[in-house]
Amino acid sequence: MSEAADRRWLAHARALALRGHGRTAPNPMVGAVVVRDGVVVGEGWHAEYGAPHAEPMALRAAGEAARGATAYVTLEPCAHHGKTPPCTGALLAAGVTRVVFGARDPNPLARGGAEVLRAAGLAVDGPLDEEAVRDLDPVFFHAFASDRPFLTLKLAQSLDGAVAPADGGQRWLTGPAARAEVHRQRAGHDAILVGLGTVLADDPLLTVRDVVPPPRRPPRRLVADRGARLPLGSRLVRTAAEVPVAILAPTDPASAARRDALAAAGVATVAGDDLATQLRALRGEGVQSVYCEGGARLASALLGAGLVDRLVIFTAPVRLGVSARRPALATDADPPGAPGPRLIALARLGDDTMATYDLTRVHRAG
Repeated sequence: MSEAADRRWLAHARALALRGHGRTAPNPMVGAVVVRDGVVVGEGWHAEYGAPHAEPMALRAAGEAARGATAYVTLEPCAHHGKTPPCTGALLAAGVTRVVFGARDPNPLARGGAEVLRAAGLAVDGPLDEEAVRDLDPVFFHAFASDRPFLTLKLAQSLDGAVAPADGGQRWLTGPAARAEVHRQRAGHDAILVGLGTVLADDPLLTVRDVVPPPRRPPRRLVADRGARLPLGSRLVRTAAEVPVAILAPTDPASAARRDALAAAGVATVAGDDLATQLRALRGEGVQSVYCEGGARLASALLGAGLVDRLVIFTAPVRLGVSARRPALATDADPPGAPGPRLIALARLGDDTMATYDLTRVHRAG
């Protein structure tokens, strides 16, 4: 089969993998397609953490038709026994003769499946589409390369690049389709982060709503709040017993009484003198991904510190004027010829547009 055909089947497998969005972490999203004589005879995806992997699901759907077929898998088949048996064993038992995979498994406990299958006599091709698979599930790959969570920064801006009116007042910039997409993206992260200014202006809940299926675990809600000034009467504090809430704050003696009052209300403190330290502390607590919806000040701080891995910009067809608030997306200190963000996707959502950028190569250059 041609490489172009292989890539088409892998693209189909990636689309299947997305059906596990919000349900598989800390495991990866994986899709698999079994093809025989150019026809799909079975397909599957990893639907839930602890549930069967994509390959056994696709092979079960294929049945006897898997013998002599080719299996296309987004991620290198695992070679270890975790919560489920190794996928290499399932592929061998099913009698497939060829396996094509998109990306190597970064997990040192699970990788090596390609070599196992080749040693057993199967034809194995891959990695064939590493970048596309990493773009599909960047949180999983980031977890094996960094000591802090993967951070997605979401910005909603006007046509003239502003994120809020000059007075900082509350205002919807984007329409219903874009707001629904934000909730879908929230569902794929372990935590949602805003700054204290956003809480004071909007009093948000920061929960995932109207997403089917819902996330396996509701994202933890975080507030960057150096002075521990999160109001006890805010909706976040009042619902802390339902979905966890924490502030990111230094252990300043001047704010100790306010931190104690928040703790009594069920709000934890993630301590650290700066955002980088606080994010590393979050990773130590098991948070592998953060979705930031902060305003211009928090966005600028995260970008300036090189802590943003993915940037999602929603642009609404309105203008807010020259005095409106804007984040610092670049600085004059950037060296000439420095690599910029890589555009991953551009989509239309109602009257709004959504641009998604990968910033990891910017970090590597720095």
